[in-house]
Amino acid sequence: QVQLVESGGGLVQPGGSLRLSCAASGFAFSTYFMSWYRQAPGKERELVARISNLGITTTYADSVEGRFAISRVNAKNTVYLQMNSLKPEDTAVYHCNVRIAGIDYWGKGTLVTVSS
Repeated sequence: QVQLVESGGGLVQPGGSLRLSCAASGFAFSTYFMSWYRQAPGKERELVARISNLGITTTYADSVEGRFAISRVNAKNTVYLQMNSLKPEDTAVYHCNVRIAGIDYWGKGTLVTVSS
């Protein structure tokens, strides 16, 4: 079955950096686009970044453009989210996502807290 396991979250000061990882299994990883979403307390889940199956095309939310970078290593079935210049408003649970045959699969998420 499809499994997505995120890691790398934690507490970081404003201006700091974190790298999130998502280990995928149960599907042909190199065939599918992968995405990172986030959900802050009291807010709806929002798309943060997406990467094409071969890593050639990336898209970002306006709020993270220029600060975050999504990447993937297909040989490791892993997608990453490098987050720099973090702000308090980046505080959220970050989820990995893949859509297969119209069905969205989600990891349980990793919490990122940006606070001094």
